[in-house]
Amino acid sequence: MKKRLLVFIALFPFWVMASGNGVPLDAARNDLTDKASLQRGAKIFMNYCLGCHATQYQRYERVAEDLGIPKVLMMENLVFDSNAKIGDLITNAITPEDASAFFGTPAPDLTLVSRVRGVDWIYTYLRSFYADGARPFGVNNALFPNVGMPYVLESLQGTPVKRYETLLVDGEYIEEFTEIASLGNGELSPDEYDASVRDLVNFLAYSGEPMKLERQRLGFWVIGFLLVFLILTLFLKKEYWRDVH
Repeated sequence: MKKRLLVFIALFPFWVMASGNGVPLDAARNDLTDKASLQRGAKIFMNYCLGCHATQYQRYERVAEDLGIPKVLMMENLVFDSNAKIGDLITNAITPEDASAFFGTPAPDLTLVSRVRGVDWIYTYLRSFYADGARPFGVNNALFPNVGMPYVLESLQGTPVKRYETLLVDGEYIEEFTEIASLGNGELSPDEYDASVRDLVNFLAYSGEPMKLERQRLGFWVIGFLLVFLILTLFLKKEYWRDVH
């Protein structure tokens, strides 16, 4: 009982962070076997996220190898630091002090964000921004209220707004929130934007555990070996007990 309590206390902060203000989470349905999706996700991350958020526990070279991107193309198109080398960690120039001054808090490293928050949380979060003139950057987030992050993907989605439906309840008219939708002034259609967010989430899921697919493949071999070993052990047991009887 004491051990279970300690495990609960250790994991409780992560459960709280991933809970998301009671907003239902949409399924990301990301696929780590889809290299084209991972490549597109890496492109979106490098162009829209890396200015503030680093993934300092992975290297450009490893990303290029895992995602099937030629190293020359990686350096020419996805590495924007002229002094960076292919073997460098993926960091950025913003300091924690500057980030705190700009956004009120240092921008977190995103290498392991998919393992802390979960892919469904990230997918829902990136589709939950809406225009709010009362906020410093003019946007708020339904999943993470009063978040300090500017909406860097607005040019892709377009200006997102909250939509309400007028309902008659107990003789009174009330407005009930129904959805967040774009005004249609973005570069992508709603379906294309959702697909791009899914690609970005897919890349962040890969960043959190680059060996996941290999670990899963190895797991099948280990289970197969144990099953074969179990059969041989049963035959060996039967042979030993034959002499005993």
